[in-house]
Amino acid sequence: MGTEIKTWQIKNNLLEPLNCKLKDNSRTEPYDLEPWIQSNPDILGSDISIIGNQVSSKSGPIDLLGIDTSGNLIIIELKRDKLPREALAQAIDYASDVSSWSIEKVSEICSSKTGKPLEEFYQEQFPNVDLESIIINGIQRILLVGFSIESSLERMTEWLSDGYGVNINAIVLSYAKTESGDELLIRTSIISEELERERVKKKKKFEIPMSDEPGEYPEDELSKLMATYLSRNSKTNQRIRDVLLPACLETKVVTREDLKKKYLEYEPDADESKIGYYLTPISSQLGMKKNDFLRQVIKYEYPKHEWEKDNFQINAEYRELVKQLISNKENSLIE
Repeated sequence: MGTEIKTWQIKNNLLEPLNCKLKDNSRTEPYDLEPWIQSNPDILGSDISIIGNQVSSKSGPIDLLGIDTSGNLIIIELKRDKLPREALAQAIDYASDVSSWSIEKVSEICSSKTGKPLEEFYQEQFPNVDLESIIINGIQRILLVGFSIESSLERMTEWLSDGYGVNINAIVLSYAKTESGDELLIRTSIISEELERERVKKKKKFEIPMSDEPGEYPEDELSKLMATYLSRNSKTNQRIRDVLLPACLETKVVTREDLKKKYLEYEPDADESKIGYYLTPISSQLGMKKNDFLRQVIKYEYPKHEWEKDNFQINAEYRELVKQLISNKENSLIE
């Protein structure tokens, strides 16, 4: 028999078993288990964020699609009861399709599920990780999640992981409901999270294209590109619009230290020790190849480290354009 978790409640100094299942309490996989995990994916692992549920693939809908801090995509297969051995073949089928997804396809899926492009979603979920250092969909991870597991599946999972380095794990949950009505969800994993993380190997595949080359757009087209970018309702776009650009209009050259001070004025309640992390997404956005229009307007240097942008300034010929864009945005907010 496969791994099982049992739960007891201490009542009157005695142990009483809590024997209940999701289906016995009108709980279901798609309507309850999926939202629970999406609300706090830490139950699956400390480095996982959920992009969306029921994600289409050539082999059918993936229950949950996640991403980890290394940019690896995670295929999460859920069962509200026992995990059968067939779940492994199903998940591998999904992973074989996901392995061919380009960063553009992943970003498209992310936008449809979260309302944000992949890079913006990633930066908000993992603010302490430098986007420029990660590889998107370099490898695929498989997580099988259920409330018990067939011994054959447990054996195959360990064999694939130990013998062949396949990035697979099975998580066994236990649902319990106390007499007072409190609902509990307990977890254990076939392979420890620490060991699983060690086995996740980076393979260079779909990197987010980066560049320092500025664009060469006519001013009318440049104005439209900038206006569209600055109007997006994402934290990084707003910080560029409300912090970086105004700072560059006030001072010819803005250092990272200057920018940190300006950010604290913009968001006084921000954790001062993490200001650098808040600025990293700004640096990443400026360095993305597709954002060459930003580099046409904003210049920067690498005075200290080859990976750290500093000394930001607006090209003199575009200062009036930036003033107008910021003024137009402020007026639209007032209206």
